Amino acid sequence: MKFGNIQNAERVFKLIPQKSVITYGAMMKGYVDNEMFEKALDLFEHMNVVKNDVMYTMVFNACGKLGNDRAIKIGNKLFDELPDNCKSSTATLNSALHMLMKFGNIQKAERVFKLIPQKSVITYGAMMK
Repeated sequence: MKFGNIQNAERVFKLIPQKSVITYGAMMKGYVDNEMFEKALDLFEHMNVVKNDVMYTMVFNACGKLGNDRAIKIGNKLFDELPDNCKSSTATLNSALHMLMKFGNIQKAERVFKLIPQKSVITYGAMMK
């Protein structure tokens, strides 16, 4: 999918009988990398595997890029339900922070900022946007 061949990737993905978090992640990354954010959200919503921090990071990224009503609703809901094991991922929290700032949700973004123990240039940059 690096070369934008989404149709072939989708065809192969559909042929996989037992999809794992890795196969879902690869497909979702392809959608996000090719700016197909709606498809990434559709896939995330229909996943029937345990989601990990990488998945949440990609979905927060997609929601932030879209910024439409659906993305805002999904992004806020997922952040509110974010499992504790994902709250230790700086990348996931940075992605959530960036998304919340894009949504204009400053209060929630400040709460996320305080959760990040090792703030990076990315963390501070997201808060300044």
